[in-house]
Amino acid sequence: MTLEQKTKKIKSLILEMDSALVAFSGGVDSTLVLALAHEVLGKKALAVTAQSASMPDREMKACHQLAKEIGVKHLVVKTEEMSNPNYRANPANRCYHCKTELYSSLKKVAQQENILNILNGTNTDDLGDYRPGLDSAREQGVRSPLVEAEFNKQEVRELSRKMELSVWDKPAMACLSSRIPYGQPVTPEKLAMIEQSEDLLLALGFTQVRVRHLGTLARIELDKNEIPRYQNDKSVQKAVEEKLKALGFNNVVLDPEGYRMGNLNSALLEYKDRV
Repeated sequence: MTLEQKTKKIKSLILEMDSALVAFSGGVDSTLVLALAHEVLGKKALAVTAQSASMPDREMKACHQLAKEIGVKHLVVKTEEMSNPNYRANPANRCYHCKTELYSSLKKVAQQENILNILNGTNTDDLGDYRPGLDSAREQGVRSPLVEAEFNKQEVRELSRKMELSVWDKPAMACLSSRIPYGQPVTPEKLAMIEQSEDLLLALGFTQVRVRHLGTLARIELDKNEIPRYQNDKSVQKAVEEKLKALGFNNVVLDPEGYRMGNLNSALLEYKDRV
């Protein structure tokens, strides 16, 4: 199908739903789903964002701004995945426990608001990566209209650009817990260290940023095009190293290979062998 045909299909799918709650993270995927739901369903579309220790404050602020731009009603619910020992232990299926908490919370909101459908922003490219959260979505009847209409990531960005959504080219974002290797416990302290470290790098003008929490070591991943700037600007290196060490890291290194989506998944087989 062409992009135009897929756009017609997803609008038709959403229209048939009558009402929809969108799990809204502020990323390009869920923003597109929300904008389409608002366009098709009007006041029967609702955005709901989960607030937890694994979501940076900057992303919560971005969600509020995006919902305002779109003109849709926006609610925030506090999720308690950190109270689940299965989540804190950071097993290979950590995302399953997180999404189960998320969708359970969203179901309660949907019932209160008399909304029949819960939607997420999963696209077809997501199906090829290891994403245990998708199992939770299937179990709880959450729909993925981008998958149903066969949108890949490139098409999501293209339609978002055509619809003039401000996040059409926003870099991929994952929860802060994804910066901690599987098998190493997730704690509020670690998440705070990661958030503040990434906030600094973003404030310095870097756009695609990950700070991996490897015990006392912070490993920085940047877009490959931005690596030379970090390597060549000694003042930037000094500022970053001083800040990260003040936060509690003993050593700071730059990953020469740069940011790769699902990077920690590459260590998954090794982790499974150990456990």
